[in-house]
Amino acid sequence: MSPGIPLRKRLLVRLLITSVLIAVCSVAATAWLAVATTTQALREEQGQVLADDMDVLARLSGYAATHADWKGVARTVRELSEKTGRRIALTTTDRVPIVDSAPPGTSLPPRASATVDPLRTDTYTDRGAQRSGMDPRVVGPYRLTADERRQLDKLALVRQKCFAQNGVDADIITTPSGRPVLSEDDAPLPCGDGKLNTPTETEEKAHTELVKLAQGCFARHDLRYDVPYLATDRYKTARFGSEAEAEGARQAQECVDSARRTQLDPYVAPTAELFLGGGDQTAVRFDMSPANKAKVIGAAGLVLAVTVAVTAVVATRLVRPLRALTAAAQQPPERHVRVPVTTRDETGILAAAFNDLTERRERLEAQRKAMVSDIAHELRSPLTNIRGWLEVTKDGVVAPDPELLGSLHEEALVLQRVIDDLQDLAAADAGTLRLHREPVRVDELFGQVAAAYRVAADTAGVALRTETDGTPWLDADPVRMRQVLGNLVSNALRHTPADGTVTLAARCEGDDVVVEVADTGSGIAADDLPHVFDRFWRAEKSRSRRTGGSGLGLPIVRHLVAAHGGTAQATSEPGAGSVFTLRVPALAGGAPGPGPAPLQ
Repeated sequence: MSPGIPLRKRLLVRLLITSVLIAVCSVAATAWLAVATTTQALREEQGQVLADDMDVLARLSGYAATHADWKGVARTVRELSEKTGRRIALTTTDRVPIVDSAPPGTSLPPRASATVDPLRTDTYTDRGAQRSGMDPRVVGPYRLTADERRQLDKLALVRQKCFAQNGVDADIITTPSGRPVLSEDDAPLPCGDGKLNTPTETEEKAHTELVKLAQGCFARHDLRYDVPYLATDRYKTARFGSEAEAEGARQAQECVDSARRTQLDPYVAPTAELFLGGGDQTAVRFDMSPANKAKVIGAAGLVLAVTVAVTAVVATRLVRPLRALTAAAQQPPERHVRVPVTTRDETGILAAAFNDLTERRERLEAQRKAMVSDIAHELRSPLTNIRGWLEVTKDGVVAPDPELLGSLHEEALVLQRVIDDLQDLAAADAGTLRLHREPVRVDELFGQVAAAYRVAADTAGVALRTETDGTPWLDADPVRMRQVLGNLVSNALRHTPADGTVTLAARCEGDDVVVEVADTGSGIAADDLPHVFDRFWRAEKSRSRRTGGSGLGLPIVRHLVAAHGGTAQATSEPGAGSVFTLRVPALAGGAPGPGPAPLQ
């Protein structure tokens, strides 16, 4: 590991800690999810089992309520056993077997799951629940005859139609005794019941028998109450004013219930004990035993160990190239050390970027050294000339005549031009180059540049021409644009032989003004063309000053045009001349107003 870095801040340690935390959270979340899911599944399974148990009890209670004995119940028990997949056994209250779905000889569970007694338990009114009271399916002598049911069904249809005519939708519900009742029968409608609610002959006969059975109990308690026809009709103790009256109502209800059980007992199968499954009625629950805890802890430890091992391997492979990058970055700058690119992942991309940066730094360093050498050469030549002439003048070898002073002045101007060019490039590189924009007419700008270089063109025997298509306008700094065109014209004049032509042309293309400076000079070789805008670059490798120039004019052109939001390009054909093309944004909205702009 790298020296000087605290242990807690090292990448390898951070990766290990992160992986361990992730592993711990993952194991904890997985364990919690497994426990929660298992518990939920067990609860759902337990709920399904309880629902199946209640369905079995309801079916067998219904059988007992409609049969005087248990003969023939084997078929029902077999169907229920196949449906639920559980063992179902019925015995008498003293454990005498009635029917059992298990093979003969199979011992019964120690405890019964429920007692089948429809005279005391109601599993019909609320599905899935047991209520104390008589099962409504126990009807016995109250079951209507076929003729009575037909007559009552007709009356129920008439009453239902009357309800519908009065805007009430009522359903006809058939009770276990065969009597039809309407779901909205208590609605206050002028429909009448047509004797629908009048007891039939069968019900009258059964009710007379019930009254006889209850008379003895009523007489013992000195009760004076009417016996209800239906088991569902109860005495409302809350409507009695005194506690004695309420107690009398409760005692009357007990007398009626006892009499009704006595009356219905011959029609109901004897009380039976129901055994389900293996007899284990303990609620199913998830038990985290010590063995299970040991398995969970062992699995968690294994996961952590694998996580740490894998993280260590991956982190080591990740840290190794980073260490190589760090070591390379700590080397002296002049060595330009590269690092091997061994992977194609993010680390490999980083290593490749580091190598590219090193190459650019090496290339920039070489350019810097070359630029320093070029600057020294450009400054040394005029300074050497000035120093030499001054020394010979001082020694009295040469008299300080006007010709000598003119030569020294020329050398000083060359020195000043190089310094000014370097200052402009430095300002452009630093982003401090300031422009004073204003509307500029291109034809007038051409006239000013042509006037400035007319003498030089005539001296060189070169024709200087200007051409404009229309009247293009620029939003530009006129001084800087004259400097740009002046550098291009000066460069063209230096490389154009006598009887040649230098042409300044301008035209509008969309939102830009295209300015071209073309000459008929010697042209530029194809290999040299990409370097014409490089600093201190000259096609003459011998550094001859025959054509003059410092090698900074074209770089300044490129920077000034870029500062105006434009571009500069060069095309050339050796022996046929060169064309420098400037594309600069035009003045928005065209000309600023009538009349020519003032001359700069």
